[in-house]
Amino acid sequence: MAFLIGGANSLTGGYEISNSLRFNDDDNANLTLNPGTSSDNKTCTLSWWAKLGVATGNGTDYHFSNHTDANNRLRVTISNTGEFKLFGKLSGSTFVDIYTNAQFKDIAAWYHFMIILDSTDDTAADRTQLWINGLRNTDVELGTSPDEDADMIWGSRDNMTIGAGHSGSAANANPYDGYFAEMHFIDGQKKASTDFGEFNDNGVWIPKEYSGTYGTNGWFMEFKQTGTSQNSSGIGADTSGNDNHFAVTNSVAADVTTDTPTNNFCTGNPLDVSGVDNPGDVCTFSEGNTKIVQAGSNNVVGWKASTIGIRNGKWYFELKLPIIDYQVFGVGASTWDGQDGAADNQFSVYIDNGTETFRRGAGVAAAALSVTSSNNDIWMFALDLDSPKLWIGHQGTWLASGDPAAGSNPMSTQAITDTIFIGGSLYTQNDSQILLNTGNPSYANSSSQADDNGYGDFEYDVPAGFYSICTKNLAQFG
Repeated sequence: MAFLIGGANSLTGGYEISNSLRFNDDDNANLTLNPGTSSDNKTCTLSWWAKLGVATGNGTDYHFSNHTDANNRLRVTISNTGEFKLFGKLSGSTFVDIYTNAQFKDIAAWYHFMIILDSTDDTAADRTQLWINGLRNTDVELGTSPDEDADMIWGSRDNMTIGAGHSGSAANANPYDGYFAEMHFIDGQKKASTDFGEFNDNGVWIPKEYSGTYGTNGWFMEFKQTGTSQNSSGIGADTSGNDNHFAVTNSVAADVTTDTPTNNFCTGNPLDVSGVDNPGDVCTFSEGNTKIVQAGSNNVVGWKASTIGIRNGKWYFELKLPIIDYQVFGVGASTWDGQDGAADNQFSVYIDNGTETFRRGAGVAAAALSVTSSNNDIWMFALDLDSPKLWIGHQGTWLASGDPAAGSNPMSTQAITDTIFIGGSLYTQNDSQILLNTGNPSYANSSSQADDNGYGDFEYDVPAGFYSICTKNLAQFG
Protein backbone atom coordinates (compact mmCIF):
# COMPACT_ATOMS: atom_id res chain seq x y z
CA MET A 1 0.00 0.00 0.00
CA ALA A 2 1.33 3.43 -0.92
CA PHE A 3 1.19 6.39 1.45
CA LEU A 4 1.36 10.08 0.62
CA ILE A 5 4.11 11.78 2.60
CA GLY A 6 4.16 15.49 3.34
CA GLY A 7 7.25 17.67 3.41
CA ALA A 8 8.98 19.22 6.39
CA ASN A 9 7.85 22.42 8.09
CA SER A 10 10.10 25.42 7.45
CA LEU A 11 9.60 27.30 10.73
CA THR A 12 12.98 26.56 12.21
CA GLY A 13 15.09 28.96 14.19
CA GLY A 14 18.78 28.23 14.49
CA TYR A 15 20.63 27.47 11.28
CA GLU A 16 19.24 29.34 8.29
CA ILE A 17 19.38 28.56 4.57
CA SER A 18 19.36 31.79 2.59
CA ASN A 19 18.92 30.66 -1.01
CA SER A 20 17.55 28.03 -3.35
CA LEU A 21 17.59 27.52 -7.11
CA ARG A 22 14.31 27.29 -9.02
CA PHE A 23 14.21 24.90 -11.98
CA ASN A 24 11.67 25.18 -14.78
CA ASP A 25 11.25 21.99 -16.78
CA ASP A 26 10.10 23.92 -19.86
CA ASP A 27 13.53 25.60 -19.95
CA ASN A 28 15.50 22.34 -19.65
CA ALA A 29 17.51 23.99 -16.91
CA ASN A 30 20.37 21.94 -15.42
CA LEU A 31 23.86 22.09 -13.97
CA THR A 32 26.69 19.80 -15.13
CA LEU A 33 30.12 18.82 -13.89
CA ASN A 34 32.86 16.59 -15.33
CA PRO A 35 35.18 16.04 -12.37
CA GLY A 36 38.04 14.69 -14.49
CA THR A 37 39.72 12.98 -11.54
CA SER A 38 39.12 9.47 -10.33
CA SER A 39 37.73 9.10 -6.85
CA ASP A 40 36.22 6.58 -4.45
CA ASN A 41 33.66 4.58 -6.44
CA LYS A 42 32.52 2.43 -3.53
CA THR A 43 31.09 4.90 -1.00
CA CYS A 44 29.31 8.26 -1.23
CA THR A 45 26.53 10.35 0.32
CA LEU A 46 24.19 12.80 -1.41
CA SER A 47 22.07 15.17 0.68
CA TRP A 48 19.70 17.88 -0.59
CA TRP A 49 16.51 19.81 0.13
CA ALA A 50 13.76 19.94 -2.50
CA LYS A 51 10.45 21.72 -2.89
CA LEU A 52 8.53 20.02 -5.67
CA GLY A 53 7.09 22.13 -8.46
CA VAL A 54 4.69 20.62 -10.95
CA ALA A 55 2.72 17.80 -9.35
CA THR A 56 4.66 14.58 -9.72
CA GLY A 57 1.79 12.83 -11.46
CA ASN A 58 2.65 14.84 -14.57
CA GLY A 59 5.92 13.04 -15.22
CA THR A 60 9.18 11.69 -13.83
CA ASP A 61 11.53 14.33 -12.43
CA TYR A 62 15.28 13.73 -12.45
CA HIS A 63 16.91 15.28 -9.40
CA PHE A 64 20.43 14.06 -10.13
CA SER A 65 22.29 11.79 -12.52
CA ASN A 66 25.78 10.45 -13.22
CA HIS A 67 26.28 9.33 -16.80
CA THR A 68 28.85 7.94 -19.21
CA ASP A 69 26.55 6.25 -21.72
CA ALA A 70 23.38 4.15 -21.87
CA ASN A 71 25.15 1.22 -20.24
CA ASN A 72 26.91 3.20 -17.49
CA ARG A 73 24.66 5.59 -15.62
CA LEU A 74 22.98 6.38 -12.32
CA ARG A 75 19.84 8.43 -11.73
CA VAL A 76 17.86 9.81 -8.79
CA THR A 77 14.21 10.53 -9.56
CA ILE A 78 10.73 11.15 -8.25
CA SER A 79 8.53 8.93 -10.38
CA ASN A 80 5.30 9.93 -12.08
CA THR A 81 3.43 8.38 -9.15
CA GLY A 82 5.54 10.02 -6.45
CA GLU A 83 8.02 7.28 -5.49
CA PHE A 84 11.60 8.22 -4.66
CA LYS A 85 13.88 6.10 -6.89
CA LEU A 86 17.55 5.23 -7.39
CA PHE A 87 18.56 3.26 -10.47
CA GLY A 88 21.96 2.49 -11.98
CA LYS A 89 23.69 0.42 -14.65
CA LEU A 90 27.32 -0.57 -14.98
CA SER A 91 28.61 -2.23 -18.15
CA GLY A 92 25.01 -2.77 -19.20
CA SER A 93 23.96 -4.59 -16.03
CA THR A 94 21.76 -3.09 -13.33
CA PHE A 95 23.78 -2.69 -10.13
CA VAL A 96 21.21 -0.76 -8.07
CA ASP A 97 17.43 -0.53 -8.29
CA ILE A 98 15.47 0.68 -5.28
CA TYR A 99 12.38 2.82 -4.75
CA THR A 100 10.04 3.77 -1.92
CA ASN A 101 6.49 2.52 -1.62
CA ALA A 102 5.64 5.85 -0.01
CA GLN A 103 4.66 8.64 -2.40
CA PHE A 104 6.02 12.16 -2.11
CA LYS A 105 3.59 14.70 -3.59
CA ASP A 106 3.53 17.64 -1.20
CA ILE A 107 4.20 20.72 -3.35
CA ALA A 108 3.72 23.20 -0.48
CA ALA A 109 6.64 22.23 1.77
CA TRP A 110 10.29 21.28 1.63
CA TYR A 111 11.64 17.70 1.78
CA HIS A 112 15.09 16.63 2.87
CA PHE A 113 16.38 13.70 0.80
CA MET A 114 19.56 11.72 1.45
CA ILE A 115 21.09 8.77 -0.38
CA ILE A 116 23.91 6.55 0.86
CA LEU A 117 25.76 4.15 -1.42
CA ASP A 118 28.31 1.92 0.28
CA SER A 119 29.34 -1.31 -1.40
CA THR A 120 31.79 -2.06 1.42
CA ASP A 121 28.95 -2.82 3.85
CA ASP A 122 28.67 -6.52 4.74
CA THR A 123 24.87 -6.31 4.73
CA ALA A 124 23.42 -6.13 1.21
CA ALA A 125 20.31 -4.20 2.29
CA ASP A 126 22.49 -1.49 3.88
CA ARG A 127 24.59 -0.81 0.79
CA THR A 128 21.81 1.42 -0.56
CA GLN A 129 19.91 3.66 1.85
CA LEU A 130 17.15 6.22 1.20
CA TRP A 131 16.48 8.83 3.89
CA ILE A 132 13.63 11.37 3.88
CA ASN A 133 13.22 14.09 6.53
CA GLY A 134 15.68 12.47 8.91
CA LEU A 135 14.27 8.95 8.78
CA ARG A 136 15.47 5.98 6.79
CA ASN A 137 12.73 4.72 4.50
CA THR A 138 12.74 0.95 4.90
CA ASP A 139 9.41 0.43 3.14
CA VAL A 140 11.12 0.00 -0.19
CA GLU A 141 11.15 -2.22 -3.23
CA LEU A 142 14.73 -3.44 -3.62
CA GLY A 143 15.29 -5.02 -7.01
CA THR A 144 19.07 -4.97 -7.03
CA SER A 145 21.74 -4.07 -4.48
CA PRO A 146 25.43 -3.46 -5.29
CA ASP A 147 27.75 -6.41 -4.93
CA GLU A 148 30.08 -6.25 -1.96
CA ASP A 149 33.12 -4.02 -2.67
CA ALA A 150 31.88 -3.33 -6.19
CA ASP A 151 32.96 -0.18 -8.00
CA MET A 152 30.05 2.06 -8.95
CA ILE A 153 29.76 4.88 -11.44
CA TRP A 154 28.86 7.50 -8.86
CA GLY A 155 31.80 9.69 -7.90
CA SER A 156 33.84 8.84 -10.98
CA ARG A 157 35.00 11.11 -13.78
CA ASP A 158 31.66 10.88 -15.54
CA ASN A 159 29.08 13.59 -16.12
CA MET A 160 27.24 14.75 -13.01
CA THR A 161 23.97 16.55 -13.72
CA ILE A 162 21.70 18.42 -11.29
CA GLY A 163 18.12 18.93 -12.43
CA ALA A 164 18.07 16.52 -15.39
CA GLY A 165 19.04 12.98 -16.32
CA HIS A 166 19.83 10.59 -19.10
CA SER A 167 17.34 8.21 -20.60
CA GLY A 168 19.36 5.70 -22.55
CA SER A 169 21.73 7.78 -24.62
CA ALA A 170 19.61 10.95 -24.49
CA ALA A 171 21.03 13.78 -22.40
CA ASN A 172 18.98 16.25 -20.35
CA ALA A 173 15.96 13.97 -20.20
CA ASN A 174 13.02 14.51 -17.85
CA PRO A 175 14.14 17.88 -16.44
CA TYR A 176 13.23 18.80 -12.88
CA ASP A 177 10.58 21.40 -12.00
CA GLY A 178 10.81 22.91 -8.53
CA TYR A 179 13.44 24.13 -6.08
CA PHE A 180 16.73 22.74 -4.74
CA ALA A 181 18.64 24.01 -1.70
CA GLU A 182 21.84 22.95 0.06
CA MET A 183 23.03 20.06 -2.07
CA HIS A 184 25.99 18.13 -0.62
CA PHE A 185 27.89 15.39 -2.43
CA ILE A 186 30.27 13.62 -0.03
CA ASP A 187 32.80 11.54 -1.96
CA GLY A 188 34.15 8.40 -0.27
CA GLN A 189 32.21 8.78 3.01
CA LYS A 190 29.08 7.31 4.53
CA LYS A 191 27.43 10.12 6.50
CA ALA A 192 24.54 10.19 8.98
CA SER A 193 21.30 12.12 8.42
CA THR A 194 22.13 14.07 11.60
CA ASP A 195 25.11 15.57 9.80
CA PHE A 196 22.62 17.63 7.76
CA GLY A 197 19.52 18.02 9.93
CA GLU A 198 17.89 17.55 13.32
CA PHE A 199 14.47 17.28 14.90
CA ASN A 200 13.24 20.39 16.71
CA ASP A 201 11.14 20.42 19.89
CA ASN A 202 8.00 19.88 17.81
CA GLY A 203 9.41 16.78 16.12
CA VAL A 204 9.94 18.57 12.79
CA TRP A 205 13.07 17.85 10.76
CA ILE A 206 15.01 21.09 10.21
CA PRO A 207 18.34 21.93 8.51
CA LYS A 208 21.66 21.74 10.33
CA GLU A 209 24.98 23.15 9.17
CA TYR A 210 27.31 20.47 7.81
CA SER A 211 30.82 20.63 9.27
CA GLY A 212 32.56 17.65 7.65
CA THR A 213 34.81 17.17 4.64
CA TYR A 214 33.85 16.34 1.04
CA GLY A 215 36.48 14.07 -0.52
CA THR A 216 38.11 14.46 -3.94
CA ASN A 217 35.00 14.95 -6.11
CA GLY A 218 32.69 16.23 -3.40
CA TRP A 219 30.88 19.56 -3.66
CA PHE A 220 28.42 21.86 -1.91
CA MET A 221 25.79 23.86 -3.83
CA GLU A 222 24.43 26.85 -1.87
CA PHE A 223 23.05 28.67 -4.93
CA LYS A 224 24.05 32.06 -3.52
CA GLN A 225 25.65 33.36 -6.71
CA THR A 226 23.85 34.84 -9.70
CA GLY A 227 26.45 34.62 -12.48
CA THR A 228 26.48 31.92 -15.16
CA SER A 229 30.21 31.26 -15.49
CA GLN A 230 31.62 27.94 -14.30
CA ASN A 231 33.54 29.42 -11.40
CA SER A 232 33.06 30.73 -7.87
CA SER A 233 30.81 33.58 -9.10
CA GLY A 234 28.35 31.34 -10.93
CA ILE A 235 25.04 29.81 -9.90
CA GLY A 236 26.80 26.44 -9.92
CA ALA A 237 29.57 27.57 -7.57
CA ASP A 238 30.96 24.82 -5.33
CA THR A 239 31.54 26.32 -1.88
CA SER A 240 33.03 23.17 -0.33
CA GLY A 241 36.56 24.41 -1.02
CA ASN A 242 37.12 21.81 -3.76
CA ASP A 243 36.29 24.22 -6.61
CA ASN A 244 34.17 21.59 -8.36
CA HIS A 245 32.07 24.27 -10.03
CA PHE A 246 29.12 23.26 -12.23
CA ALA A 247 28.35 24.65 -15.67
CA VAL A 248 24.93 26.32 -15.83
CA THR A 249 22.38 25.76 -18.59
CA ASN A 250 19.21 27.87 -18.86
CA SER A 251 19.27 29.26 -15.32
CA VAL A 252 19.42 33.02 -14.73
CA ALA A 253 19.74 35.34 -11.74
CA ALA A 254 15.95 35.46 -11.25
CA ASP A 255 16.01 31.69 -10.62
CA VAL A 256 18.08 32.20 -7.46
CA THR A 257 15.37 32.66 -4.83
CA THR A 258 14.94 33.14 -1.08
CA ASP A 259 12.27 30.42 -0.94
CA THR A 260 14.10 27.94 1.29
CA PRO A 261 13.58 25.18 3.86
CA THR A 262 13.86 27.86 6.57
CA ASN A 263 11.55 30.41 4.90
CA ASN A 264 8.90 28.86 2.68
CA PHE A 265 7.01 31.21 0.31
CA CYS A 266 3.43 30.86 -0.89
CA THR A 267 2.97 29.66 -4.50
CA GLY A 268 0.15 28.54 -6.75
CA ASN A 269 -1.21 25.10 -6.00
CA PRO A 270 -1.48 22.69 -8.98
CA LEU A 271 -3.24 20.16 -6.75
CA ASP A 272 -6.18 22.54 -6.30
CA VAL A 273 -7.41 23.30 -9.81
CA SER A 274 -10.72 22.61 -11.48
CA GLY A 275 -12.39 23.46 -14.76
CA VAL A 276 -15.11 26.06 -14.41
CA ASP A 277 -16.79 25.39 -17.74
CA ASN A 278 -15.11 22.05 -18.42
CA PRO A 279 -14.13 20.01 -15.35
CA GLY A 280 -11.47 18.16 -17.31
CA ASP A 281 -9.66 21.37 -18.18
CA VAL A 282 -6.88 22.62 -15.91
CA CYS A 283 -4.28 25.35 -15.90
CA THR A 284 -0.61 24.61 -16.52
CA PHE A 285 1.81 25.43 -13.71
CA SER A 286 5.55 26.03 -14.09
CA GLU A 287 8.43 28.13 -12.70
CA GLY A 288 8.12 26.52 -9.30
CA ASN A 289 4.32 26.96 -9.40
CA THR A 290 4.54 30.73 -9.80
CA LYS A 291 3.48 30.79 -13.48
CA ILE A 292 -0.10 29.82 -14.36
CA VAL A 293 -1.12 29.43 -18.01
CA GLN A 294 -4.24 28.40 -19.88
CA ALA A 295 -3.57 27.80 -23.55
CA GLY A 296 -5.18 26.33 -26.60
CA SER A 297 -8.91 26.60 -25.95
CA ASN A 298 -11.71 29.03 -25.22
CA ASN A 299 -12.59 27.46 -21.90
CA VAL A 300 -12.82 29.12 -18.53
CA VAL A 301 -10.45 27.31 -16.24
CA GLY A 302 -10.46 27.66 -12.48
CA TRP A 303 -7.36 28.16 -10.39
CA LYS A 304 -8.81 27.87 -6.96
CA ALA A 305 -6.15 28.47 -4.35
CA SER A 306 -2.59 29.10 -3.29
CA THR A 307 -0.48 26.79 -1.12
CA ILE A 308 -0.81 29.00 1.98
CA GLY A 309 -4.07 30.34 3.40
CA ILE A 310 -4.29 33.29 5.79
CA ARG A 311 -6.89 34.32 8.40
CA ASN A 312 -5.39 37.38 10.04
CA GLY A 313 -2.57 39.89 9.61
CA LYS A 314 -1.57 42.28 6.83
CA TRP A 315 -0.27 40.86 3.56
CA TYR A 316 1.07 42.09 0.23
CA PHE A 317 1.57 40.37 -3.12
CA GLU A 318 1.84 41.22 -6.82
CA LEU A 319 0.55 39.61 -9.99
CA LYS A 320 2.23 40.17 -13.35
CA LEU A 321 0.21 39.55 -16.52
CA PRO A 322 2.57 38.82 -19.45
CA ILE A 323 -0.36 38.34 -21.83
CA ILE A 324 -3.65 40.17 -21.37
CA ASP A 325 -6.69 38.16 -22.33
CA TYR A 326 -9.59 37.29 -20.04
CA GLN A 327 -8.48 36.87 -16.44
CA VAL A 328 -10.02 36.87 -12.99
CA PHE A 329 -7.67 37.13 -10.03
CA GLY A 330 -7.66 38.19 -6.42
CA VAL A 331 -8.28 36.68 -3.01
CA GLY A 332 -11.05 34.47 -1.74
CA ALA A 333 -12.08 31.57 0.45
CA SER A 334 -11.67 27.93 -0.46
CA THR A 335 -15.09 28.21 -2.11
CA TRP A 336 -13.56 30.55 -4.71
CA ASP A 337 -15.83 31.15 -7.71
CA GLY A 338 -13.14 32.09 -10.18
CA GLN A 339 -15.35 32.68 -13.21
CA ASP A 340 -17.91 35.05 -11.77
CA GLY A 341 -15.91 36.46 -8.88
CA ALA A 342 -19.08 36.79 -6.87
CA ALA A 343 -18.79 34.30 -4.06
CA ASP A 344 -18.79 35.14 -0.35
CA ASN A 345 -15.42 36.16 1.07
CA GLN A 346 -14.06 36.94 -2.39
CA PHE A 347 -12.49 40.07 -3.86
CA SER A 348 -11.25 40.04 -7.40
CA VAL A 349 -10.34 41.91 -10.57
CA TYR A 350 -11.84 40.80 -13.85
CA ILE A 351 -10.01 41.72 -17.06
CA ASP A 352 -12.10 41.62 -20.19
CA ASN A 353 -9.42 41.84 -22.86
CA GLY A 354 -7.99 44.96 -21.22
CA THR A 355 -11.17 46.40 -19.67
CA GLU A 356 -11.40 45.86 -15.91
CA THR A 357 -14.28 45.43 -13.48
CA PHE A 358 -14.15 44.90 -9.75
CA ARG A 359 -16.32 42.27 -8.08
CA ARG A 360 -16.79 41.92 -4.34
CA GLY A 361 -18.82 39.20 -2.71
CA ALA A 362 -22.10 37.50 -3.41
CA GLY A 363 -24.89 39.69 -4.70
CA VAL A 364 -22.76 42.82 -5.05
CA ALA A 365 -22.78 44.48 -8.45
CA ALA A 366 -19.50 44.72 -10.31
CA ALA A 367 -17.93 48.18 -10.24
CA ALA A 368 -15.92 49.41 -13.20
CA LEU A 369 -12.29 50.35 -12.69
CA SER A 370 -10.83 53.30 -14.58
CA VAL A 371 -7.81 51.32 -15.68
CA THR A 372 -6.82 49.67 -18.93
CA SER A 373 -4.35 46.84 -18.48
CA SER A 374 -1.59 46.00 -20.96
CA ASN A 375 0.80 43.10 -21.39
CA ASN A 376 3.39 42.81 -18.59
CA ASP A 377 1.48 45.09 -16.24
CA ILE A 378 1.75 44.40 -12.52
CA TRP A 379 -1.22 44.42 -10.14
CA MET A 380 -0.73 44.99 -6.42
CA PHE A 381 -2.81 43.66 -3.53
CA ALA A 382 -2.69 44.76 0.10
CA LEU A 383 -4.96 42.74 2.38
CA ASP A 384 -5.63 43.65 6.01
CA LEU A 385 -7.56 40.73 7.48
CA ASP A 386 -7.78 42.30 10.93
CA SER A 387 -9.89 45.30 9.85
CA PRO A 388 -10.82 43.87 7.29
CA LYS A 389 -9.76 46.01 4.32
CA LEU A 390 -8.51 45.38 0.79
CA TRP A 391 -6.57 47.67 -1.53
CA ILE A 392 -5.88 46.99 -5.19
CA GLY A 393 -3.22 48.80 -7.20
CA HIS A 394 -1.99 48.88 -10.79
CA GLN A 395 1.50 49.75 -12.01
CA GLY A 396 2.53 51.39 -8.76
CA THR A 397 -0.67 53.35 -8.12
CA TRP A 398 -3.30 52.35 -5.57
CA LEU A 399 -6.78 52.61 -7.10
CA ALA A 400 -9.50 54.87 -5.67
CA SER A 401 -6.82 57.02 -3.96
CA GLY A 402 -6.15 54.17 -1.57
CA ASP A 403 -3.37 54.26 1.03
CA PRO A 404 -2.83 50.90 2.74
CA ALA A 405 -0.12 52.24 5.08
CA ALA A 406 -2.53 54.88 6.39
CA GLY A 407 -5.49 52.49 6.28
CA SER A 408 -7.53 54.91 4.13
CA ASN A 409 -9.79 54.49 1.09
CA PRO A 410 -9.86 50.70 0.79
CA MET A 411 -11.73 49.12 -2.10
CA SER A 412 -13.49 46.68 0.17
CA THR A 413 -14.36 46.35 3.84
CA GLN A 414 -16.33 43.12 3.53
CA ALA A 415 -16.20 40.91 6.63
CA ILE A 416 -13.97 37.85 6.49
CA THR A 417 -15.27 34.60 7.94
CA ASP A 418 -12.97 32.04 6.34
CA THR A 419 -9.34 31.29 5.49
CA ILE A 420 -8.33 33.37 2.49
CA PHE A 421 -6.25 32.21 -0.48
CA ILE A 422 -4.88 33.80 -3.63
CA GLY A 423 -6.78 32.49 -6.64
CA GLY A 424 -8.33 33.16 -10.01
CA SER A 425 -9.33 31.79 -13.38
CA LEU A 426 -8.25 32.14 -16.98
CA TYR A 427 -10.39 32.32 -20.13
CA THR A 428 -8.19 31.84 -23.14
CA GLN A 429 -8.15 33.09 -26.64
CA ASN A 430 -4.51 34.16 -26.66
CA ASP A 431 -2.66 32.04 -24.09
CA SER A 432 -3.70 33.82 -20.91
CA GLN A 433 -1.03 33.97 -18.19
CA ILE A 434 -0.57 35.03 -14.58
CA LEU A 435 2.78 35.28 -12.76
CA LEU A 436 2.27 35.11 -8.99
CA ASN A 437 4.74 36.95 -6.77
CA THR A 438 4.37 36.57 -3.02
CA GLY A 439 8.02 37.52 -2.64
CA ASN A 440 9.87 35.01 -4.85
CA PRO A 441 9.18 36.11 -8.46
CA SER A 442 10.15 34.03 -11.48
CA TYR A 443 11.06 37.25 -13.29
CA ALA A 444 13.52 40.05 -12.62
CA ASN A 445 12.08 43.19 -11.04
CA SER A 446 13.55 46.52 -12.08
CA SER A 447 13.32 47.68 -8.47
CA SER A 448 13.71 44.96 -5.84
CA GLN A 449 11.56 46.03 -2.89
CA ALA A 450 11.30 44.05 0.35
CA ASP A 451 8.85 44.26 3.23
CA ASP A 452 9.71 45.79 6.62
CA ASN A 453 11.21 42.46 7.72
CA GLY A 454 13.54 42.39 4.73
CA TYR A 455 11.69 39.51 3.02
CA GLY A 456 10.43 39.41 -0.54
CA ASP A 457 11.39 40.83 -3.93
CA PHE A 458 8.71 43.11 -5.39
CA GLU A 459 8.52 45.70 -8.17
CA TYR A 460 6.77 48.30 -6.01
CA ASP A 461 7.12 49.54 -2.44
CA VAL A 462 5.50 47.26 0.11
CA PRO A 463 3.17 49.40 2.26
CA ALA A 464 4.43 49.87 5.81
CA GLY A 465 3.01 47.22 8.11
CA PHE A 466 2.25 44.76 5.28
CA TYR A 467 4.29 41.62 4.64
CA SER A 468 5.13 39.03 2.01
CA ILE A 469 3.41 35.65 2.43
CA CYS A 470 6.17 33.41 3.77
CA THR A 471 6.52 31.23 6.84
CA LYS A 472 8.88 33.62 8.66
CA ASN A 473 6.27 36.38 8.48
CA LEU A 474 3.41 34.00 9.24
CA ALA A 475 5.15 32.89 12.43
CA GLN A 476 5.44 36.50 13.55
CA PHE A 477 2.28 38.17 12.25
CA GLY A 478 -0.13 35.46 11.10
